[in-house]
Amino acid sequence: MKSAQFYLDIINQLQDGIYFVDQDRKIQFWNHAAERITGYKAEEIVGKCCQRSGLNHIDTEGKPLCTLGCPLFATLSDGKQRQDQVLVRHRDGYRIPIRVNIFPVRQGDVITGAVEVFTRDSPTVFEDDVIERLANIAMHDELTSLPNRRYLESFLAYRFEEYHRFGRHFAVLFADIDDFSNVNNTYGHDTGDMVLKNIASSISLSIRRNDLVGRWGGEEFLGVYSISRPDELQTIAERFRFLVENTEVVSQEETIHTTVSVGITAIGPEDTIQSLVERADHLMYESKRAGKNRVTIQ
Repeated sequence: MKSAQFYLDIINQLQDGIYFVDQDRKIQFWNHAAERITGYKAEEIVGKCCQRSGLNHIDTEGKPLCTLGCPLFATLSDGKQRQDQVLVRHRDGYRIPIRVNIFPVRQGDVITGAVEVFTRDSPTVFEDDVIERLANIAMHDELTSLPNRRYLESFLAYRFEEYHRFGRHFAVLFADIDDFSNVNNTYGHDTGDMVLKNIASSISLSIRRNDLVGRWGGEEFLGVYSISRPDELQTIAERFRFLVENTEVVSQEETIHTTVSVGITAIGPEDTIQSLVERADHLMYESKRAGKNRVTIQ
């Protein structure tokens, strides 16, 4: 019978990069070809989670796969083989296109990890700052620089998969600026834009690493927050409301304050993405009907 080292030597002679991740997406193996293609040595990669490895996979449209629709995470979830074309960050800072094949690893009926086999898709390399800028344009709102609806929808789908696979709970917040049309009608749309920008700046400075808040459309904002206890919803929503209430814009020597009506709800076992967002939206309208500048929780 051949030893494990024999098979390891064969794998390390292949021209394709190969790495293995466990259920938590922590990299456990990184072959010699993976080192050659990416510039990262095994000792720099093994033991790290994919999303913190520095590789920062993005798809051909600029979507960051580590947080939005990771195909490796999807294979860990459903056990299906996948193929994709992505751009990975080389250790020297530029992007290289690669073609990936992802396979589940099972022990009996249990998925214990996944293997990704990848190869250079072309000799072309791309300047990383250009790629990052294009990705930022595609996934962020032009006015506020917050994540746009497309980004939010992808992030929601990702968190939904995490909830069903790992039981990681989260809440969805829906907020609408109160009487925003009055601001536009009274002070003009330029001032209205400044209100949105200032609120976005206040929100951006308060976001935790695993949370996301973006512009859903118009004067509406949607937030996705990691939670461990139901009583966190009140704190999250009130903090959001307080930030908006205490954001100001000066126009024509007049200081303008705005308020926001908020609805927030936690994911449940029967929820779909649509039902979760619709419930948060409905709760926001309950806050409007109850007098605005308040929070409604379910």
